[in-house]
Amino acid sequence: MKNRSFMYQAWLGDIENKTQTFKVVGDSTADFAMEECKHGLGNLATDNGNVTVNLATAENLPAEGFSIVGKPDDITITGGDKIGLLYGVYKFLALLRQNIDTTNISLNDKPTVDKRILNHWDNIDGSIERGYAGNSLFFRNDQLHFDADRLRDYARLLASVGINQICLNNVNVYLESAKLITEEKLPDLAKVADIFRPFGIRLIIAVHFESPVLLGGIKTADPLDEKVAEWWQNATKTVYKYIPDLVGFLMKADSEFRSGPASMGRTQAEGARPIAKALKPFGGVIYWRCFIYNCMQDWRDTETDRPKAAYDYFYPLDGKFEDNVILQVKHGPSDFQVREPNSPLLGAMQHTPQNMELQITQEYTGQQKDLYALAVQWDEVLEHPITETQTTRDIIGTDNKIIALSAVANVGDDENWTGHLLAQANLYAFARLAWNPKQTPKQLTQEWIACTFGNNLKLLEPLTEMILQSRAVYEKYNAPLGIGWMVNIHHHYGPSVDGYEYMKWGTYHRADTKEIGVDRTAAGTGYTTQYQPYVRDMYENLTTCPQDMLLYFHRLPYDYKLKEGKTLIQHIYDTHFEGVEGVEEFIKTWDSLKDFMPQVAHESVKERFVMQLENAKEWRDVVNSYFFRKTGIADEKGRKFYL
Repeated sequence: MKNRSFMYQAWLGDIENKTQTFKVVGDSTADFAMEECKHGLGNLATDNGNVTVNLATAENLPAEGFSIVGKPDDITITGGDKIGLLYGVYKFLALLRQNIDTTNISLNDKPTVDKRILNHWDNIDGSIERGYAGNSLFFRNDQLHFDADRLRDYARLLASVGINQICLNNVNVYLESAKLITEEKLPDLAKVADIFRPFGIRLIIAVHFESPVLLGGIKTADPLDEKVAEWWQNATKTVYKYIPDLVGFLMKADSEFRSGPASMGRTQAEGARPIAKALKPFGGVIYWRCFIYNCMQDWRDTETDRPKAAYDYFYPLDGKFEDNVILQVKHGPSDFQVREPNSPLLGAMQHTPQNMELQITQEYTGQQKDLYALAVQWDEVLEHPITETQTTRDIIGTDNKIIALSAVANVGDDENWTGHLLAQANLYAFARLAWNPKQTPKQLTQEWIACTFGNNLKLLEPLTEMILQSRAVYEKYNAPLGIGWMVNIHHHYGPSVDGYEYMKWGTYHRADTKEIGVDRTAAGTGYTTQYQPYVRDMYENLTTCPQDMLLYFHRLPYDYKLKEGKTLIQHIYDTHFEGVEGVEEFIKTWDSLKDFMPQVAHESVKERFVMQLENAKEWRDVVNSYFFRKTGIADEKGRKFYL
């Protein structure tokens, strides 16, 4: 990525200030890895370098795995295959970027999870649903339209942190994007696959459930209709003619006005079957999303509970799906909120593999205007209990219940990829967690900072602390105690306490003058009963329910005393003031780091912090004034509210 601005480099910038020069050698299996190694080393790679980097593949290492063995004048990088060797090269370059001594290193690594996936919600018109970093890298005006050099940079960026599958198009598939599996669009899509393939990244295509009707002229998409099954077989054969290493398809059905098998009286397993069978001869899989719920709920209905839907739909079908169907489950039962429990569906199914879906793009978490450390939130997701002795982290892996990790991308065509420069840390963290879910937020954050800005401790330590605190700071001025959803309708940025309260989406806090929250215990909606007994009992009991999710599971009066002794309403008031103060501290910290980075980087982030401070104040004043008006309970500290 030489000759690009700092903003464009992400964590793959030039390696500078090295006393060694490097000579890169390898056999024919290492051609591409050699090219990438020389590219990363830039002017440090010379024919007569004083350190030789030996590249090779070896059958005794696992696929995608690698080893790095260092000596003062000799570095040997070995991969289990060409892609493992490439990952080893990128790891070596990352160590150099972090100024870590490689002369005596002995490192062996391999991914824990085979399927490490980035889902783009890019529309074929060039827009991005929930995108906050410009327009699509792939599409314009209902066509594939891309800069091949930029896509190659992007492929390198993703491969450098271990992503190996990517879906380019939005899960909400409309007519023009449905055509991606036709000969009208496939030649150009194959060109994209050609760009990503050398980097070990394979394509997935999001498909429309009614494709047989939209594209094939068949009168029905009923999965039990033989003509439908035949259409999927022929369409899939055509796709693999152009992209023989396609991973498979991604499907969103029966959700948010999308058609699906339920509308035809069929189960989700029946809906997936003809597509899965069409893919199987080619080794393809179908990722079948479990984000299904009634999005036309009557707000007066207090019995229907949106978080219960995925479990109710899918758990009874365990073992009834084809073996190349992988259920894609959002990590939480609501919708990527700042605070929610894990979906009870994760790990519950014994005979159906799962793909846990996270969201990197900051839909409800500040939209890449506000700083938000998703690595901290994801660590909590991974630590969520399944049983008394088992966490979600324990059931992730190639031979486990969760065999894939995917996330919604936060990338667009902005110069720095992610809009907010520091939001690159979230993309980095997801990819590294998908490689190894045991890594800590601090470790991931420090790696990204060192690769991007350098590892000067005067920058590394305060910036690490600031990023790690950002999730808690945002939560303080957001919706309290796990209630969620107090956002502006449709675009989801900024406060609107009752924005969704009387809507059909099933996202209610049900605040009145005396109480707030939803009773999801066995005596309420019964949602807690979907969990294993240990987790069910933890959430049922007010004394064991985590305080930050009290209002997710319980309906409580405003004078309810929290563990620290303050009332619930005072907690709301205090945290919203504390959130603003936290952002003010971020600005002070960021200003103190000005001399440790290029001016363009500092100025771009400072602009975002100015926006974040205004947003935090708006949240503070709207939420606190709302609850003061609703309850008439004064702030014990006498701070200003607005009547």
